Amino acid sequence: MAENTSQHALKRHLKARHIRLMALGSTIGVGLFLGAGTAISQAGPAIIFGYLLAGLVAFVVLRALGEMAVHQPVEGSFAQYANDYVSPFVGYMVGWSYWFYWMIVGIAEVTAVGIYMGIWFPDLPQWIWAISALLMMGLLNFIAVRLFGEIEFWFALIKVVAIVVMIGVGLSVIVFGFTNGWVPIGFDNLWKHGGFFPTGLEGFLLSIQMAMFAYIGIEMIGLSAGETEAPEKTIPIAINSLIVRIVVFYVGALLVILAIYPWHEISHQGGSPFVAMFEKLGLREAAGIVNFVVITAALSSCNAGIFSGGRLLLSLSKNGYAPKFLQKISISGVPQTAVFMTVFLSAIGTLLNYYVPEKAFLYLTSALTFIGLTVWIAILYTQICFRRQLMAHEINTLSFKCVFWPFSSYLASFLIMVVIGIISYYEETRIGLYVAGTIFATLILFYYVLGFHKKSN
Repeated sequence: MAENTSQHALKRHLKARHIRLMALGSTIGVGLFLGAGTAISQAGPAIIFGYLLAGLVAFVVLRALGEMAVHQPVEGSFAQYANDYVSPFVGYMVGWSYWFYWMIVGIAEVTAVGIYMGIWFPDLPQWIWAISALLMMGLLNFIAVRLFGEIEFWFALIKVVAIVVMIGVGLSVIVFGFTNGWVPIGFDNLWKHGGFFPTGLEGFLLSIQMAMFAYIGIEMIGLSAGETEAPEKTIPIAINSLIVRIVVFYVGALLVILAIYPWHEISHQGGSPFVAMFEKLGLREAAGIVNFVVITAALSSCNAGIFSGGRLLLSLSKNGYAPKFLQKISISGVPQTAVFMTVFLSAIGTLLNYYVPEKAFLYLTSALTFIGLTVWIAILYTQICFRRQLMAHEINTLSFKCVFWPFSSYLASFLIMVVIGIISYYEETRIGLYVAGTIFATLILFYYVLGFHKKSN
């Protein structure tokens, strides 16, 4: 039974191994396994540079967040920091926007589960798998934060092993000619078919937003700081390893795929480039393995969305921007009322799988990149305000600082704004602007209609 917050609080039960694998797994999701195909069709081999550039921006955002999270590890993370260091209005907007983001992620990911379970069980309706996945992840989140950490640990491990095996097999083909009569394929496919930038600058710029989308979600590490053992040690280790993860799991994987499979054939083949690569090697059974990995990646994102949504609602409630009953925390340290509300509202959203199963995934993912990048801008701006409010001696005592500050924060903000401009410019991605804009406008309306603006006066 839930107890009130005066008796129970969040528990610091996430261990170093949980945080390391969560940080690792948060950069490996459907955006890599499936979204990379779209990015390749837009930019060709140049997408490798796109993922590197987007990864550097993501690293700066995470370092900026880590600076605040290590200094002040609290539930709600950057939503709470925005409330404290910028303004209550910005804290309100960031908190609710990011809650909407994770709720949409959860719905989109269980929709993906329904789609891919349909490959194995085509006779069962998509909505059954979607709602079952959501309820399963919701139930596991009710028990204890340690269980959440264990689930994410194993989900992340599955994804990591899959990528490592894929890279290992691919390199054996490229260097030694495995499955190719022991005749090495080499790297010629990277420039033989129209050059390294076959679609020009426009194609490269259009692909950047897909690369950015793949990294959105890594900031969840900041939300876990309030429930992490020794956050001053585990958070910096998880963040600093991001560059290595980007080089190995994104650049490495894409380099291998594009060396084996000509980029224009991948773009015409459709589906996952991972499946395309294994089929090119004559390993058709790998399609089922990739399907399994994609399902675990989707369940992992749903799990993270429920975890993040619950902590955000708890923080919003404590700041007076959500009902007080959401502050109840169970004896095991879970904000179960906030978690229940996140699951309940997500379950309503999964009804899209019943009414419009063909378009549900498109509808749900259209605004994710736009909202996620807006949150990244808010994190960077909050960190700038955080620095301005510290005394010189306080800045010197920060144990984990953002790299090359303030140049890095301003440059990353500029690049994110460029990507937002690209999303708004092209018709196929502009729907994200409309959906996100509707959410932002609604939140602003509620801020004034419900009298939240009076709290900041």
